Amino acid sequence: MKKRLLSIAVGLFLLFGLAACGGSKDNGGGNESGGDGGTATASAEKLFEQKCSSCHGGDLKSGYAPDLDKIGSKYSKEEIEKIIEEGLGQMPKGLLQGDDASKVAEWLAQKK
Repeated sequence: MKKRLLSIAVGLFLLFGLAACGGSKDNGGGNESGGDGGTATASAEKLFEQKCSSCHGGDLKSGYAPDLDKIGSKYSKEEIEKIIEEGLGQMPKGLLQGDDASKVAEWLAQKK
């Protein structure tokens, strides 16, 4: 009986947990333009909130996925971008790609 309940719990976690990490296919609208860093930062934070916060937490550390509040002290922007695009461990690949992945990676690389 316990084994069956555990199997059901794990199945539900995988079903809803992985769906939550993926978010929707909508990336939140068009590209924002402008030369100031504030626009890019706001865009990166919004992208993170839409695609990543359900697993990593809105504060970068309260989710069930690894904490990201100091990720920039461990990985470079390029390494973070590669993880975002290719996935790592249970993190699925392709949640963000191209310019969106680059913006979020740059923002996260500043978290030290």
